[in-house]
This record gives sequence, C-alpha cells and structure tokens, in this order.
Amino acid sequence: MSDAVAVKKPSREDAEPAVPSAVERSTSKTLVTIVDNVGQFASSTGRADLARRLDHTHERLQDPNVRVIVVGEFKQGKSKLINALVNAPVCPVDDDVATSVPTSVGYAATPDAWVTLQSANESEAPVRQQIALEDIAQFVSERGNPANERRVVAAEVVLPRELLKGGLRLVDSPGVGGLDSTNALATLAALSSAHAVLLVSDASQEYTEPEVQFLKHAMRVSPNVAAVLAKTDMYPQWRDIERIDRAHLGDIGDVPIFAVSSDLRLIAAEEQDRELNSESGFPALVAHLRQEVLGRAEIIHARSAVHDLVSVVEQLKMSLTSELEAILHPEDTPRLIAQLEDAKARADDFRGRSSKWQITLNDGVADLISDMEHDLRDRLRKVQREAEDAIDEGDPGPIWDQITEWLDQRVSAAVSETFVWTDERSRWLSEEVAELFSEGEAGLPLIDVGDTEGVLDPVEGLSDLGHRQMGAAEKIFIGVRGSYGGVLMVGLATGLIGLTLINPLSLLAGVLVGRRAYREDMSSRLSRRRFEAKSLVRKYLDEVQFQVGKQLKDRLRLVQRAARDHFGSMADEIHRSLSDAVLAAKQAAGTYAGESEKRVKELNVQVQQLEALRARIPALPPVRAVEAAKR
Repeated sequence: MSDAVAVKKPSREDAEPAVPSAVERSTSKTLVTIVDNVGQFASSTGRADLARRLDHTHERLQDPNVRVIVVGEFKQGKSKLINALVNAPVCPVDDDVATSVPTSVGYAATPDAWVTLQSANESEAPVRQQIALEDIAQFVSERGNPANERRVVAAEVVLPRELLKGGLRLVDSPGVGGLDSTNALATLAALSSAHAVLLVSDASQEYTEPEVQFLKHAMRVSPNVAAVLAKTDMYPQWRDIERIDRAHLGDIGDVPIFAVSSDLRLIAAEEQDRELNSESGFPALVAHLRQEVLGRAEIIHARSAVHDLVSVVEQLKMSLTSELEAILHPEDTPRLIAQLEDAKARADDFRGRSSKWQITLNDGVADLISDMEHDLRDRLRKVQREAEDAIDEGDPGPIWDQITEWLDQRVSAAVSETFVWTDERSRWLSEEVAELFSEGEAGLPLIDVGDTEGVLDPVEGLSDLGHRQMGAAEKIFIGVRGSYGGVLMVGLATGLIGLTLINPLSLLAGVLVGRRAYREDMSSRLSRRRFEAKSLVRKYLDEVQFQVGKQLKDRLRLVQRAARDHFGSMADEIHRSLSDAVLAAKQAAGTYAGESEKRVKELNVQVQQLEALRARIPALPPVRAVEAAKR
C-alpha cells in the first residue's frame, strides 16, 4: 500500500448512523437542552459555581470522545483494520513498515492531521504541529521515523466518517515484540483511560500465552474488551483457529471475537459490494463498536449528566423553598432556620479534613501505597530468586542474552500484575469514598492511576556480562603457569638423587599441577561471572522497584487529589446552598406584607420552573461501577 493517503468517498456502509438508536440520540439532545436551561437559571440566581459545574457537564455531552485502543503484536493487522473501518489508508501498512507512534483517528468535517512533538528540552511542553495528511507515514512508521528520531509523542487524524461522528476515536497503538515484554506495559497502562479495547491477532496461529495473559489483564483494567481475528482471507484454516481461540476466551471470561478480513472490506467499499462486505466480517465488528462501545459510553455520559442535573436542581430548589416557607409560615421560621443552621454546620464539618470520607480517603491511599510497595517488592524478589537459581545452574556468560530476555519478560509480568492490582484497588477506594459521601449517589471523579506511560523508561537495561571464550593461547598460558611450579618442585626434589631438573617425574608432576591450576582458574572465573551476573540482576531489579514504585506512588497521590477535589467541590456547593437557604429564610422573616405577596409569586414561578425542569430529566439505567469510573 502506498504511503500517500487518499481519502475515499464514504461507502453506503460508512453512511449508516453511528449512534445505536434514535432514543439515545433524543436523550442526549434533551440532556444538552436541560443542562443549558438549568445553567442559565443558576446564573440568574447568582449561583455561578453551579453554572460552572453544568458547563463542564455540557462539554462532556457535546464531546464524549470515546477511545477504542487497538492493540496486538507486530504484523497482526492492526493498522489495516483501522484503515478498513474508516475506508481510508490513514495508518501506514506494508511488509516492512511498523507503527512506532500511537495514532488516533477521529471525526471532522474535513480531513486533517497533526503530530505532537517533544522538544529537545524535555522540561518544555510538547508542541502540536499540523501536517499534510499524505505525510502521516513519515511521522508514525519505523520506515519514515526510525527509532522515533523525530521525537513524535502522538499523531492525530480526522476524517468525515459517520462511524466516527458519535465521538468514536480509534487508536492505532505501536506493536510489541511480545505482549509479555516490557514495552507492552505502556500499552497495558493506556487501557485504563480507554472506553474499549480491541486485541488483534491474525489467523496464522492460536493465541499465545502472552496474548491470553494480556487479555486477562485488559479485562481487569478496561470495561469493554473484544478480540479480532484478522487476515482470514490469507489462512484457509482460520475457522479452526477461531474455534481454538474461542475456547481460550471461554476460559478468560465474556470476550466477543470477530473474524474479519481487512482486504475484503476495502475491496467491498471500493466496489460498493454489500455481499463481499458481509463476507469480510466487518458488519458485526461495526455493530459492536456502535452498540457496545458508543452506546454504552453515551449511557455513562448521560448518567453523569443526570446526576449533575438532579444535584444542581435540588440545591437551587432548597434555597427557593426555604425562603417561600419562611414567608408563608412565619410562625415556623425559627424552627426552619434552626434546622437549616444545623444542616449547614454538618455540611461545614462534612467538608473538613476530619470528615469520615476524608479520613477514609487519606487512610485508604496511605494503606494502598504501603500494600503496593510490598506487592511489587514481593513479586520482584521472586523474580530475583528464580534468576539466581538459573544462574547457579551453569555458566551465565554464554546464555546471558537469553537470561536478559527472560528477566525482561518476568519483570514486565510482575510489574503489570502490580499495576493492574493497584488500579483495581484505587477504583474500589474511590467507590467506597463515593458511598460514604452521599450513600452511593455521588458520581465518581476521573481516576487515571492506570496512566503509567513511561514507568520503565528511566530503567537502564541489564549490562553486558562481558563473557568471552578463552583462546587456545590463553588456555596454554594458564596450564604452563600452573605446571611450572610442579616441574620446579619435583625437579629439585629428584635432583637430590641425581636426576636432572627436567625428567619424567617432574614433567608428570607439572602436567598434574597444571591441570589442577587450570580447573581452579576455570572455577574461579565461573564463580566471578555468577557473582557478577547476580549483582547485575539485583541492580536492575532495584532500579525497577525504585522507578515503578515512585511512578505508581505518584499516581496514587493523583487519585487522592482527584477524589479530594471532586468531593470537596461538591461539599462546598452543598454548604453554599445551605448558607443561601439560611440567608433567604432570615431575609424573608423581615419582609413587609406588601412585598411578600409579590415575592411569593416570584418564588412560586421559579419553583415551578425548577420542577418542570426536574420532570424533564430522563431516568437512566444504572451502569457498572468500573464503567462509571471511566467517564
């Protein structure tokens, strides 16, 4: 395939609606309108804090940005799969081309492309640069950008495709040499912020153990995982491979698998052939993206918006009804004010550091950091013991490359398991804090502990053990050096009985002593290499533990700050609403009779407006907590 990008005319398949149902489109539009109306009402009543909260809600509804990460090993067909989905060669594909930079493909009315470049001074922020769409391969592929010499952080392409119009973003991730390698950790980490994951594996063979393990980790991190069996047109036995892979997936959990041919899909789009398109297997995959990914993500965004709307409407209504009750029932005003003052005092305590949710959050993060460090240390100690046992079994010099590769895989597996476990624990803690905050009704903050890109970047690889085979001359030198003492010693002793210094007995002694010296030297060299190998392993694992522990600890602190800021701002809003309600009730008590009738009418109109808005807020089905944490 050429590197040039020619954006084709969308096919009939591409022109189908991206959103699963008209009901969901109607719900989204209704929520946007209600959010705007309630936001305007909040601004008109002086509640700028609540209006700002709804501005953020409006942004989430307008730009859902549903990210689907396509992952897999090298040459499995990830890039061509994305090209086939959007019917445009936006991701470079060739026999000797590999994706080296994450590339996201989203929607826009006109095609365009950007790259984000890291400056030579890493303390400076990355720069986003617009590029020609046909030049994208020069930035994101190994051929055009070997070893990422251009320092590209990410690339972005936008196309006018209905499949992408609902906010869907397809992310072509760099392939990894093995899903159990250290390079796979960054890919695994990126899944935490994704709405869905597609693991691509071609039909040449069944799932490998690293792929199965990666799927298990991905299911614990991401709420929506699917498998794609690619290149079915190239392997006649693909149905046998699909059957075997389905058996593997059955042991993992509920993971759908889609057998597809990207080449058939592209040909079908070119020739507008629906029958060929069905044969490609893509309709089922497209339906999955529209219903299970876009549809589910929209429900999550809508549920978040409904929670924000209900909370804001109730707070606005509380102030209005408090003032109205004080005017209509002045005899009850002292009791009403006392109740509001008591609620205000509780709200004031609720936002303090001594509140139960704050204590739970702080203690929970401290415990989680301690447990995380212990878990990581324990896993790496097991790896160290296994490595030292392997080193003691023989000479590590000749097989040092194999030991290095094995150690890289074992360390990656250990770190990945700790990362996934920490991610799960952080979400559980956030859910617990949410339940304590408002009996399970509070929305969860944005938790991104899984964003561990670069966790192992600062860790230097294992140093070379420096092993080399001894030449014949060096072996002879060691033997002669050892035999010299034996010849001299026996020669001098036999000289007492009249024999020469060099005689058969002294030569035999020289051979025996030289052989012993050679063996002792070999044993000493082996012991030194083993000791050096163990030292290199310990140094490497210490560096991994230091860097990974620091990165995960920093991200747990981000979890703590995100939860504290999220729930703290909600506590401030509640406190502000109660304060306004107390003030309104006190002012109403001193309102003159002539003014009270006019004010009652105004308040009744405002309360009716809020009740009408509240009645328009749709009820949505609940979603899993792990999905709610992704919004």
